[in-house]
Amino acid sequence: MHYLGIDLGGTNVAAAVVDREGTILGKVSLPTPRTGAEAVADQMAAAARAAAEKAGVPLEQVESVGIGSPGTIEPEQGLIRFWSNLNFVDVPLGGLMEARLHEKIYLENDANAAALGEYAAGAGKGSQSMVAITLGTGVGGGAVLNGKLYTGFNYAGMEVGHFVIEYGGRLCTCGRKGCFEAYCSATALIKRTREVMEEHPDSLLWQLAGSLEGVDGRTPFDAAAQGDAAAGKVIDEYVNYLGCGVASLVNIFQPEVFCIGGGPSAQGETLMAPVRYILNREDYARNSVRRTRLVRAALGNDAGIIGAALLPLFR
Repeated sequence: MHYLGIDLGGTNVAAAVVDREGTILGKVSLPTPRTGAEAVADQMAAAARAAAEKAGVPLEQVESVGIGSPGTIEPEQGLIRFWSNLNFVDVPLGGLMEARLHEKIYLENDANAAALGEYAAGAGKGSQSMVAITLGTGVGGGAVLNGKLYTGFNYAGMEVGHFVIEYGGRLCTCGRKGCFEAYCSATALIKRTREVMEEHPDSLLWQLAGSLEGVDGRTPFDAAAQGDAAAGKVIDEYVNYLGCGVASLVNIFQPEVFCIGGGPSAQGETLMAPVRYILNREDYARNSVRRTRLVRAALGNDAGIIGAALLPLFR
């Protein structure tokens, strides 16, 4: 059996045909139009047909089409309630795509789709439950509990970037203060690195970045690895907040697997080992024989497209 997934982004539309195990058989990426919902749907349909052709699977033999989209999603109505990037308000994307592809369409938030991809074919494969977070522009999250994607009764669940880990702390883009996202997104890491650079003008951070604008998520890790004290301060703070957030989520869900993805996770055990240490210390179930396994995401940018394709298997 074959399934087609589409990952709708602000820059690109990616489509892929996968098998039931989540193996990609053919994948295509096209630029996302900025000229309205009809043009976006046309491009998504073109990407879907091209991916099917590349996979050597006739579109009529695809079981269904799943779409992962940013924004506020109502899956049952196939509706994007709101997505600021393309100024989408109440866009019936499911209906638009069904009219173009004549297939059953499944629509889901992109973070949920990415979590499902890791669960079905990546770091969480074979487990009964998994919570995943992605450290990017914000902090996205998703959960598969007892083999089913969890979204909350109103499809707004698992906004893990917006639980508070520092009451009255840094202002978050959502309007709250002290959110997990305001401390642990890649954006927050870059912002904090720049603040510390201004406090320490002789830091190695300046040599590696060249300027405040040259800072990226790797800069503080690279400088800390070379013994820079200011960078070490940034990384220690970041790891402590991340460990706090991970331990709190584990204590709420106690999933079999907890998966971390996104740019900072590329540091591997440099990041994972100290976060694991904090989790081992602060996990309420630390004395249990059965413990949550903390792992890095395995699928990279393919997680969302695989999860979108396999949506009908986990609803």
